[in-house]
Amino acid sequence: MAYDKFNVLTSTAVPLPIENVDTDQIIPARFLKATTREGFGDNLFRDWRYNPDNSPKEHFVLNNPIYSGQILVGGKNFGSGSSREHAAWAVYDYGFRCVVSSFFADIFRNNCLNVGVLPVQVSAAFLQQIFEAIEKDPKTEIKVDLPEQAITILATGASETFDINPYKKDNMLNGFDDIDFLLNLEDDITAFNARNPL
Repeated sequence: MAYDKFNVLTSTAVPLPIENVDTDQIIPARFLKATTREGFGDNLFRDWRYNPDNSPKEHFVLNNPIYSGQILVGGKNFGSGSSREHAAWAVYDYGFRCVVSSFFADIFRNNCLNVGVLPVQVSAAFLQQIFEAIEKDPKTEIKVDLPEQAITILATGASETFDINPYKKDNMLNGFDDIDFLLNLEDDITAFNARNPL
């Protein structure tokens, strides 16, 4: 399933300065029945967002209207726990295109990259700078430059580079998942087969 191409994203950000956010908190297990990627955003952080009577918890950040944007800034060890890919689906379906943390669980990181969410791992010190900038001004913008592999706090000019697998980077730039990548090689595969008959 193709997704939007990711090049340079400049956006306000939603701060979630909580460490060890696991995939069951991101999308509770009772919402894993669907097999398509749509609709999971409604239940992103469901138990943190809503009371048992489905009324919003006013103090949770996603229910606070002063915070918005396509970037979610999380605490250390974001996406730990089970390997459910639905957690990445929920992040994407809610509208986030980038998650920033000082450490990601590997499976969650890869699941994000497979659906068009860019996980940007920064140093603990730079993560703290981001939280402080957002606290000072919730409308502060963060620039995430995938080609240059750099993230910048526009209000201060502070910047840091980040790592990404070259194959995943190319897929993100083109809006490809793994199947799209292979389909894009169809002409090359056909030509190779023509040159090398069995």
